[in-house]
Amino acid sequence: MSNQGAWRAAFPIRPATEAVEAIIEGWTSLAASELPHFNPRTREEKLTKALKIQVERDVARRRGLLGGWTAENVIGTVDPSTGEITEQRRTDISYHWNDAHRSMNLVFEFKRVGRGKGHRDHYLGANGLERFVNGIYSEGESVAAMVGILLDPKDEVVPPLRQMLEEIDQSGPLQLRKTPAGQSCIDPSGLFANAQFDTEHDRAAPAGPPHGSIHVSHIFLAFG
Repeated sequence: MSNQGAWRAAFPIRPATEAVEAIIEGWTSLAASELPHFNPRTREEKLTKALKIQVERDVARRRGLLGGWTAENVIGTVDPSTGEITEQRRTDISYHWNDAHRSMNLVFEFKRVGRGKGHRDHYLGANGLERFVNGIYSEGESVAAMVGILLDPKDEVVPPLRQMLEEIDQSGPLQLRKTPAGQSCIDPSGLFANAQFDTEHDRAAPAGPPHGSIHVSHIFLAFG
């Protein structure tokens, strides 16, 4: 079996899918109508904290999900010779799951994204998708999720974002792996039916998993 086939066979796709579906259900319930503290003007970190609480206390309980949820989870690195924190980040929402043989930490990184190029740069850049490639998000994990919070209609946001991905140099910071057809985006998603598309990125050990790449699913959520 190839490295790609091996990691896919080992990845706990069912609990990962349940987590994605729970996030979408929680968002849909909160964003169905404009709420005073959950709307397009609400700060991103407040949206994700509210969503995590809604998912954990309501959706996950009803669905019988057995994993744990965190929001604003602190991750980082420490210099063992001095005890100094040398890098520190906070993940938006994470779902932690394990059984007797496997474990998973599925990170959901949320970014507000509108039709403007500045939004696309932010979504793809050092504080967005790049964190799963050159940063410390999802170290050792095979799969992660980027979640775009739509500020404009999806058909005005997603196609230009995809076009930008197709135009990115493979040797650039995102280390994109092309599909056999020469594309940057895997459409439909190879993992989650609710994802718009996936991207795959070279990521060497120790930050990357043993097979040397991380698979990121891109999910877009709207208000109303």
